[in-house]
Amino acid sequence: MRWINTRPNRGAQLALMLLPFVLLVAAYAAGSAARLAENANDKLLPGLTGFADAVNRLAFLPDARTGDYLLWSDTAASLIRLFAGLGISTVTALLIGMAIGMLPYLRALLAPFVAAVSMVPPLALLPILFIVMGLGEASKIALITIGVAPTMIRDLALKALELPREQIVKAETLGGSSWQIALRVVLPQILPRLVTCVRLQLGPAWLFLIAAEAISSDSGLGYRIFLVRRYLSMDVIFPYVVWITLLAVLTNFVLDRIRIAVFPWSELEKQ
Repeated sequence: MRWINTRPNRGAQLALMLLPFVLLVAAYAAGSAARLAENANDKLLPGLTGFADAVNRLAFLPDARTGDYLLWSDTAASLIRLFAGLGISTVTALLIGMAIGMLPYLRALLAPFVAAVSMVPPLALLPILFIVMGLGEASKIALITIGVAPTMIRDLALKALELPREQIVKAETLGGSSWQIALRVVLPQILPRLVTCVRLQLGPAWLFLIAAEAISSDSGLGYRIFLVRRYLSMDVIFPYVVWITLLAVLTNFVLDRIRIAVFPWSELEKQ
């Protein structure tokens, strides 16, 4: 029997999935206990009870200065910026990506430009965005859009180009116009890929969001992390990092469920 042909059952798959997380928590607990045994006031690796206290203070007790529940107000601020940037990127990528993939003249005009823009480090543009657009929400959303939209455009354009030419020819034979071919032939086949594009860009989008919030913001998950770093408040930083990860994982899961529910044939293509 070859290892490449063996598959774990559901119980073994669940155990294997949880094992790295359990080992990570155990390693952290052991390291924290060792450091706290040497110095009870150590801030680098606080104990798990310290995390629980910090989460309780941030999520369930109002802030003495503002009266806000900081974790939830920071989460709301960050998610609004994140989903605004991803929403604009999604619409832009769909329209331009389809056009580049379908129209040779537009492909010759825009494909090299989009490829060049996708190579620009988005964080290098952050000072320019702040100067041109100010320090408000627009510059943060623009950074996310500039960071993820070009890559999504290129991916959707390639997906449109990969469609069998026979499908286009048959649609033309039946009298389909360019608009009809776009809406009835190309669009249904690239929409599942669009959802996958958004899933793949969740990580970069969070990176650009946190960078923008860290430099200029008065709320948000990234803002809070960089605000407390000067005090070495690892009991706040670690829970916030875990919370950001959980939000990203949940968003990825929801998007995947939407793809399967709305485009069930896309799941068959993976098998």
